[in-house]
Amino acid sequence: MESQLVTTNLFLGIIAAISVVQTLLVIGAIIAMFAAYRRSQRAYLRVIDLIAMAEERHVVPTMVRVNAILDDVKDVTAAMKDVTATVQEETERLDNAIRDTINRVDHTAERVRSSVLARTSRIVGFVRGARTVIETILNSRAA
Repeated sequence: MESQLVTTNLFLGIIAAISVVQTLLVIGAIIAMFAAYRRSQRAYLRVIDLIAMAEERHVVPTMVRVNAILDDVKDVTAAMKDVTATVQEETERLDNAIRDTINRVDHTAERVRSSVLARTSRIVGFVRGARTVIETILNSRAA
């Protein structure tokens, strides 16, 4: 029976030694993971610092310039709206002036035509009457 206990004790010793080795391996893995976590945390903080520095050096000045350009574009757009409104008003005013002038010219031409027609119709009537008188005289002499 003692030989069976020796074998059992030997197996129990091996199992205990393996458990100690496994415990040491788990503790080592935990320490390695903690070290990797600390290194990754430091790397993450360095990346965050680099991003903040890049943003401070590049993004912020660029945004200031972009905002200034957008303000200028907004000012130019407002000025263009004012210019467009002024041009439109002046165009309408010029169009109305041209229409009024054309209407006056048409009215004046009509008055001149009717005046000339009234005066020339008397002269034409006189000339026709004189022609008729001359023809009548000439026809009566020839007969």
